[in-house]
Amino acid sequence: MGNPLGFLLTPGQGQEVTQFETLLGAVPAGLGPPDALSGDKGFSANRVRAYLAAHGIEDVVAYRKDDLARLGEPPAFDREKYRRRNVLERLNGWLKERRRAATRYEKLAVNFAAMIQVTFILWYLTR
Repeated sequence: MGNPLGFLLTPGQGQEVTQFETLLGAVPAGLGPPDALSGDKGFSANRVRAYLAAHGIEDVVAYRKDDLARLGEPPAFDREKYRRRNVLERLNGWLKERRRAATRYEKLAVNFAAMIQVTFILWYLTR
């Protein structure tokens, strides 16, 4: 539970949510679709939530402030859902501790992708 299944490199100035379907396509076919998808507020979009509901994937994406204003009342606090989303935050912090991956010392995208793969391998081995 809570392990990265794939990644996709995007331009630094681009929004990640535009590559949402492509990112899910980066998950190896042998693993099947994920049971749940965790994401930060950048993935809080109606089309993302609709896609997840249509494919039976649990939505563990944080809400943006403007989403909460449209909902009228905040969604009920779900401790288990929060814990699942917190795994993403721990992975993000763990990646930042690996300075070579976090600061993108690699100039070529192919080298940076290899560094992320090595970092994910370390994540799996230490969990």
